[in-house]
Parts: sequence; C-alpha cells; structure tokens
Amino acid sequence: MDPFEQLLAERACRRLLLDLLRRLDFQEPASVAELFTEDGTWAWPAGERLVTGREALRAYFGSRPADRRSRRLMSNVLVEVTSADTVSATSYFTTYRVDGHDGGTVPAGPPVQIGHYEDVFRRSSEGDWLLAARTVFLPFAGPAPHL
Repeated sequence: MDPFEQLLAERACRRLLLDLLRRLDFQEPASVAELFTEDGTWAWPAGERLVTGREALRAYFGSRPADRRSRRLMSNVLVEVTSADTVSATSYFTTYRVDGHDGGTVPAGPPVQIGHYEDVFRRSSEGDWLLAARTVFLPFAGPAPHL
C-alpha cells in the first residue's frame, strides 16, 4: 500500500469513529449498525457481553432509553493500517450520560465511563471502510444518574 492510500485509509477510519460517537450522542443510536460489517461485533469483555451482527447491533442500540442524554469525548486516537484491507485503532473515551432528560441543560457531573476502544476495520467490496470489531475496556464505570 502506498503512503497516500495508507493516509486515506487512516483518515476514513478516524472519520468513521467520529461519526459513530455523533450518532450515539445525537439520538441516532440504532444507525450505528450501518458503520459495521454484516458480521460486526461490539464486545465488553469485563461483563462478558457481546453483540454480533448488524441487525443485533441495530436492535441493541435502538433500545437505548429515549430520555438518555449523553456526550462522549474521544482522544489519543491511534490508527494503524495493518494490510490493504484491514486497519486497527485504539482510542480513549470519556462518557457523560444521564437518563430521565426532558429538555434543557443538565447540571454538570462526573463522567460515568472512562476507558478505551480497540477497533478492527475491514474494507468492504465497494471500497468503504467499516468496523468489523469493537472491544470496550472500562477501568472506570458506573451507572448513569437519573434526573
């Protein structure tokens, strides 16, 4: 893979990560599934949870409470092209979240999660990059407060 193609792959995957967070935070959580391969996975090893497949991901994220307000901050994104058709990434995140939101500004509070993602991307037959696997590591986590 030439350096320009590598840069394009890194950029596409970084943009996909940002799009994923935007969809989760701005009330489009079920649409996150579109960013995954048909057999894509989202795993939480500490809780032994695993969601497999685009339809299961759509159902899982579509079942989030309608009154949930969240904002995620992502940083320290390291994207590495591992082959012409695969990319891996590690990124840190902080999640602020409340349930029971009915409008307006939410009083500031501590984050409910701080952790990192380990992602694997695969190039589709159309040439688009999609998430094949996401693993979530949560060294700091707690329940979402309810307003």
